[in-house]
Amino acid sequence: MLFPKKVKYRKWQTMRKNPKKVGPATRGIKVSFGSHGLKAMTPGRITSNQIEAARKAITRSLGKTGRVWIRIFPDMPFTSKPAEVKMGKGKGDLEGYCARVFAGQVMFEVDGASAAVATESLRKGGTKMPVKTKIVSRE
Repeated sequence: MLFPKKVKYRKWQTMRKNPKKVGPATRGIKVSFGSHGLKAMTPGRITSNQIEAARKAITRSLGKTGRVWIRIFPDMPFTSKPAEVKMGKGKGDLEGYCARVFAGQVMFEVDGASAAVATESLRKGGTKMPVKTKIVSRE
């Protein structure tokens, strides 16, 4: 699983949740490395476990010839409090790391496979994501 080697602050504040105030992505919106890509259509947070599950699904479906690029990295720590703990008593313990994804951002790219195999592998990877996705090809 992906996580940063070190972070400046162990616990971060929660980011903005309203997608209208965040807006669409301006960077990372085009397929740069591969021939096909998996693009997020809605904003959200993707944990390192979900990125790893999608990567496994894509590589299994691609076979030995295909190559996968992961365009997002989980650098934002998130916390949670244990079950049945009362309110107050401070912020919860570090649970893991997640990546912020904006609408229109390309998350995965593949190359070295036919168009049918690439789209099918990205479709399988998209089912592991908590955001709506779309398969795009290089213009």
